[in-house]
Amino acid sequence: MANPHNLLIGCAAGFSGDRTDAAAPVVQALIDSGQPAVLIFETLAERTLALAQLARRADPDAGYEPLLADLLRPVLAQCLQHGVRIVSNFGAAHPLGAARRILQLARELGTRRPRIAVVHGDDLSGPQHRALLQEALGSAMPTDPIVSANAYIGAEAIADALRAGADIVVCGRVADPALVLGPALAHFNWPLDDCDRLARATMAGHLLECGAQVTGGYFADPGYKDVPGLARLGYPLAEIDENGDCTVSKPPGTGGRIDERTVKEQLLYELHDPAAYLTPDVVADITRARVLRVGDTQVRLEGVRGHARPATLKVNVCSETGWFAEGEISYAGARAEARARLAGEVLRERLQGLGPLRIDLIGVTSVFGDDAGRWLAAPAGDARDVRLRVALQHRDHASAQRLVRETTALYCCGPAGGGGVRTAMRPRLGTVSCLVPRAAVATGYQMLD
Repeated sequence: MANPHNLLIGCAAGFSGDRTDAAAPVVQALIDSGQPAVLIFETLAERTLALAQLARRADPDAGYEPLLADLLRPVLAQCLQHGVRIVSNFGAAHPLGAARRILQLARELGTRRPRIAVVHGDDLSGPQHRALLQEALGSAMPTDPIVSANAYIGAEAIADALRAGADIVVCGRVADPALVLGPALAHFNWPLDDCDRLARATMAGHLLECGAQVTGGYFADPGYKDVPGLARLGYPLAEIDENGDCTVSKPPGTGGRIDERTVKEQLLYELHDPAAYLTPDVVADITRARVLRVGDTQVRLEGVRGHARPATLKVNVCSETGWFAEGEISYAGARAEARARLAGEVLRERLQGLGPLRIDLIGVTSVFGDDAGRWLAAPAGDARDVRLRVALQHRDHASAQRLVRETTALYCCGPAGGGGVRTAMRPRLGTVSCLVPRAAVATGYQMLD
């Protein structure tokens, strides 16, 4: 039976580009529970913000999650009607623009006007922040034009906005688990030095932040780790209690799998040190955590401990580093692998002097790091369906474009039987990270009135 004192949080996206039909069953489960409920969308990765800044350069009204309206349109009216609050980092490089688009969407749907809070403070890309970044990065400070610089801020502003009555909280770069910790702080009113409870809710956020990973999506491996109904995968729910412990589940009738194994895989995801998972809000310790199956699709996480939050915040700085060019061409049938290898050597010779050329034989050797091409030195095998991929990074656009032209020329210049050429050129972004004093980053929120 649902506990009305607990908080139920559902996640309907784990990255930018995730499925746009995932939210409806999650929202229905939140409503049916009768509990205080929050819906989150996690749509930022390390590179996403830089790409959003580039989009905003091209269009001042852009820069937020491009699928924002597609994600919200199926569920916004229901959430506003039933009091399900929404928290997301889909603001990306333009949280205010995202908030305005949500207001527009509400008008289109004929709903009441939502109260929308916009969290600020993460964006350190302005000229007033250059000295701070220079001091933190030293000789690693990019000499190329900076595209974005964003601090991973915590949950406090989210909690404050919800306490002030926000229906929707739009963030830029917050730490992913903060999307869950913020609502938990607002609901339970834990003090910010209650490290154990903060750490437990943070790990609940860690379980939800990648969406369907914890419900079996990234777990699935047929015949070894089978997951039923993968095409109709349910996205996760976490019921958080007053102590911060959580029970993870998924909406009834959806596909997927939640058991001790799926939860443990996600629990350990991206944890460099299980005894000290660093976040802006708390340092979480899962070394004595317990993962307990309490139902067919319900798993409880208990026993997470916490320590005082770090004195610094992580900042990612992305800069322009030139151009990235790539080309692909397929070879099939007898001696396909030998012909693909020969084509790679032709390109290496034709592009000699431009810089390192990455050559992959998709279907033979392409996944593992091999920029030096050591695997290509092996004798040709008998693969009969091979796709050659070549890639080059160069600061000069015209120089990088030579790879595109030379790949296309393989059509007639040989080897025999090549086809299906695809080429691409895009700006290349470099990323460096640093730590800045927490006191140097002022965070907060504003209501969009």
